[in-house]
Amino acid sequence: MEISALFIGLIWSLSLCDLNLVFALNGSGDGRKQGAGLTDGRSVAGVSTEASSVKCKLQGSTRLPAFSMDGDYVIGGVFSIRHFKDTVEYNYTTVPEPLRCTGSIDSRELRFSRAMVFAIKEINNSSELLPGIKLGYQIHDSCASVSLAVHVAFQLANGLDPVFYTADNCSQSGIVMAIVGESGSTPSISMSRVIGSFNIPQNNTFISLQVSHFATCACLSDKQQFPSFFRTIPSDQFQADALAKLVKRFGWTWIGAVRSDSDYGNNGMASFLDAALKEGICVEYSESFYRTHPHSRIQRVADVIRRSTALVIVAFTAPGDLKILLEELSREPSPPRQWIGSEAWVTDPDMLRFSFCAGAIGFGIQQSVIPGLREFLLDLSPSKVAASPVLTEFWEDAFNCRLGESAATDEIVCDGSEDIQTLQSPYTDTSQLRITNMVYKAVYAIAHAIHNAVCQDANSTTQCDKITRIESKQVLHQLRKVNFSQNGYDVLFDANGDPVATYELVNWQKSESGSIELVTVGYYDASLPVGQEFRINRNLTWVEGGTQVPMSVCSDSCTPGTRKVLQKGKPVCCYECIPCPEGEISNVTDSPDCFPCPKEFWPNAERDTCFPKPVEFLSFDEVLGIILAAFSVGGACLAIITAAVFFHHRTSPIVRANNSELSFLLLFSLTLCFLCSLTFIGAPSEWSCMLRHTAFGITFVLCISCVLGKTIVVLMAFKATLPGSNVMKWFGPPQQRMTVVSFTFIQVLICTIWLVVSPPFPMKNLTIYKEKIILECALGSAIGFWVVLGYIGLLAVFCFGLAVLARKLPDNFNEAKLITFSMLIFCAVWITFIPAYVSSPGKFTVAVEIFAILASSFGLILCIFAPKCFIILFKPEKNTKKHLMNKNQSKDI
Repeated sequence: MEISALFIGLIWSLSLCDLNLVFALNGSGDGRKQGAGLTDGRSVAGVSTEASSVKCKLQGSTRLPAFSMDGDYVIGGVFSIRHFKDTVEYNYTTVPEPLRCTGSIDSRELRFSRAMVFAIKEINNSSELLPGIKLGYQIHDSCASVSLAVHVAFQLANGLDPVFYTADNCSQSGIVMAIVGESGSTPSISMSRVIGSFNIPQNNTFISLQVSHFATCACLSDKQQFPSFFRTIPSDQFQADALAKLVKRFGWTWIGAVRSDSDYGNNGMASFLDAALKEGICVEYSESFYRTHPHSRIQRVADVIRRSTALVIVAFTAPGDLKILLEELSREPSPPRQWIGSEAWVTDPDMLRFSFCAGAIGFGIQQSVIPGLREFLLDLSPSKVAASPVLTEFWEDAFNCRLGESAATDEIVCDGSEDIQTLQSPYTDTSQLRITNMVYKAVYAIAHAIHNAVCQDANSTTQCDKITRIESKQVLHQLRKVNFSQNGYDVLFDANGDPVATYELVNWQKSESGSIELVTVGYYDASLPVGQEFRINRNLTWVEGGTQVPMSVCSDSCTPGTRKVLQKGKPVCCYECIPCPEGEISNVTDSPDCFPCPKEFWPNAERDTCFPKPVEFLSFDEVLGIILAAFSVGGACLAIITAAVFFHHRTSPIVRANNSELSFLLLFSLTLCFLCSLTFIGAPSEWSCMLRHTAFGITFVLCISCVLGKTIVVLMAFKATLPGSNVMKWFGPPQQRMTVVSFTFIQVLICTIWLVVSPPFPMKNLTIYKEKIILECALGSAIGFWVVLGYIGLLAVFCFGLAVLARKLPDNFNEAKLITFSMLIFCAVWITFIPAYVSSPGKFTVAVEIFAILASSFGLILCIFAPKCFIILFKPEKNTKKHLMNKNQSKDI
């Protein structure tokens, strides 16, 4: 129905344009009328007249302004003084009746229109702004209807005065230079398309300028579509960004959204949803509705809110629309919700009656003080009220009485005792002038633009030339450049016709009396750097009077140490939290990913911090290191004690019979073997790594060389007992020493080459364990290590073979048997060492090597020297030459 009305209104209004074409073809004059005041309440019917000089036909009927006054330049005004109009049935066979507004007077819109009158009165009384020029006004009621708004726009564009129109000269009473309004975005869009794009000619003038005080749709900033649209209220694009940042600031990621099904609501919500998406905010639902929708539609939106899980609701609605929704929600108690409001409704005093919305927060236009406005608004005498149908209706509704003699018998007649000073109404409430100040600034902005266009070339400094003809496009050009201060607020426009975006952050708080009050708790300035736009200077009250910020999330935040995993088919704000995998951490809340620690670091148990990995090596401080060190020192002491026993009994037969020189050399090498294991304990260093392997290799070759020498001596001794044998002269003490030195020198040479070519070095092993670092000695050249070990094994096998050959030689103390057992243990230890060494991790590799060294050393000293020491110490009767010779004769070798 609204679209049909708009279509009819456009056709009707376009017919008025024919008048301008007639003027242009017939060359009529400007027809301006100056100084004639218009009185509200006049009635004029459509006229059809023919004159001898000019034929002028007025098609359709004009709409009377709610308030009007003639002047040298006229400013139009369009306000939604009423919010409803009659529903008309169109049969397209007869001319439809003129559209009529219905419903009660909107006190706030009435205040807006009267503020425009007040501003023009101030300007006309000013000696600085437009001196000598009188501004007039024509203020119309659009009834919040697109069709009526377009109708009025065409009427203002034609410039026809419906009161002083005559058929003789088709005169125009004043040039409408600009229009203030409309309050809504949708009517403003329609009006701007009419007066801004059509460029309707009017006596060489173009009506193409509109300044709105309350149309906030971001779409109106598009200068391609709306080149002549300006506004004194910030664009919804700024407010949408501010609302998204406000929601993000309080940690809400799961919200509901409702909007008016209008250009204001749809475009504002679209901008908000884009901004919310950039901030990582998810929307559970987005519902639209309008005050004229069926009750079932409003009920469905209310049910969606009741069933939702989102605690926070962002409402981008007009007050009249949201009032209907809140009334529906109040019928059935619903879970408490935190309301976030756009400036259109969150600062509307009439909305404060919905107490279950206590705690609502949102943005409002900054408050201001307009000196003298309250006195002007309250200056309504009965005669002034009676002269205006709009004021008459307002007066009668406010005091519930009827003016004049038209009152019915059952109606109360206003007797003149009504006092507007005591009236509690948005009309008289000037405590928080927000949008009213936008009207005030819009009028002054137009006046400054006219002043700059008319008075800039005037010779007089006290009067402007009222004869100077200007066009609206000149005013449009000057309006782009205005920059002045009014009541402490700067008035200027950017390239899109928008002002600087500054808002108050308001909060609905319960007073001590239980009523809801609108409290300013902070400010938002879009011109400040990112992150500094908000300034909150008071405590906020939240839903149900809470002092803690409510939570509204689809999923609880993922703590550090976990990461978010999105759930299939659900918004990005709905997710699961899973622990970070091994070796990775997350150190922020709601981390989308985990990241690995540096190679020398490892996560803690909570996996939210990387700590340096513990360094592990075989230490003297740990139990294993202490035990091995104790056995090492004990073995060395045992070797020294054995040597002392042998030295003390060096003249005894059993010591002399077992080659005392090689025995002492063997005990010395065993002492070194025991002690070299100590070099494997402790933190590896460059010198300790080179020392431990070379000392081990050389001392063990020295030890095996001595054992090999003793084995050869045993074999040679029995060979020497054969008649005519002189083999001992080829293997006497010099040859024995040479044998030991030669075998040992070869090992020294191998170790030297190893150290020169690629010596062992300390390294951090990061591969064996993920959670710790193993400090160990790298072999440098693995070939060198295995050659050293292989050479020891070769000598051991050779020695073992000779000992096996000599094991059955007759003698009570046949040393060959003891050497056989010792070398058997030695070879067994080192054969098992190889797989154990390769498979042992970390410090246990070193422990295995030490164990092999100690085991083989203990095997040698126990097998070779323990029986002899036992006889020397505990069986001295057997330590005689007789006892040694009782079976077979043996030489002292």
